[in-house]
Amino acid sequence: MLGSRVGNRLEIRFIFLTIMDPISDMLTKIRNAQAVGHEAVNIIFSKLKLSIAEILKAEGFIEDLKKRGRKIEKNIEIILKYNDGLPAISGLKRISRSSQRIYRNKERIKPVKQGFGIAILSTSRGLMTDKEARKKKLGGEVICEVW
Repeated sequence: MLGSRVGNRLEIRFIFLTIMDPISDMLTKIRNAQAVGHEAVNIIFSKLKLSIAEILKAEGFIEDLKKRGRKIEKNIEIILKYNDGLPAISGLKRISRSSQRIYRNKERIKPVKQGFGIAILSTSRGLMTDKEARKKKLGGEVICEVW
């Protein structure tokens, strides 16, 4: 929202931004919030983002997550996790993009940072970590890597 004075009245304009890659936007918001030490970050809701956040929580990279709002105003509040003042997530990297999709079959899924990180894959059975995909012998699109 931008406000400016025109004579003796205040003119308010709303600016709506189109997000081309919502997953990259989510990862960037988390990365930036942890860089400045924020306790939580709000992200516009989608089922895919919620699934990614649930995987991050299950793997211990974030403290908690909460769905907030209704209908058009839905968002996800992600409570960030810190260990001795340092962020639990030391790196986030978007792998598959809208302009270049990256797929891996079950034999080509490699551990992230010698097993200290995870890759999140979109498979025929939903989103899962690289460890789960190897165990279930599934391949899929590599969404991102977290360590």
